[in-house]
Amino acid sequence: MIKNNVFNESIEYIQHKINDILCQISQDDIDKVIQLFFNADRVFVYGAGRSGLVAKAFAIRLVHLGFQTFVIGETITAPVQKGDLAIIVSGSGETIPAVMTAEIARNIGAMVVSITGKKKSEIAKYADITLYIQAACNDSERKRYAPLGTLFEASVWILLDGIIAHLLNSKSETEEIMRSRHATLE
Repeated sequence: MIKNNVFNESIEYIQHKINDILCQISQDDIDKVIQLFFNADRVFVYGAGRSGLVAKAFAIRLVHLGFQTFVIGETITAPVQKGDLAIIVSGSGETIPAVMTAEIARNIGAMVVSITGKKKSEIAKYADITLYIQAACNDSERKRYAPLGTLFEASVWILLDGIIAHLLNSKSETEEIMRSRHATLE
């Protein structure tokens, strides 16, 4: 019987690709994004599909860090206002609700960060800063080990967790302080 190592090969492939993808992100851009958090009144996140799930996971950690954070589209979300920060995740940068959200936030006077896989996308036109996640590749391994938007979404998740660590340090907070803000009714 031949042993199938697709699982291990996939993990190795994804880890290698994500490392290459994230090494291309400019530290200067990360520093600018971090500064926007400290200049914002409130933080709003948005994404559709799996990008939306990644954005929601980021929102949870922002709440744990003490940022007043909302997920755009949820029923209890406050309206975006001037002085707020909107972070919008869209692999294509062309998803109509994401583009509309970026445009509306920008027109209101909110600061906009777009995270996208397409540098010259519609969403980037409305962003103060765009973090470009260059995850597109057509090699046969990607199609087998990381289909569809896996590399983009996994890279964004890790990128945003890195931003959380940076914010944690910048705020001189600890995991214990974050835990005190964690949901208690689970």
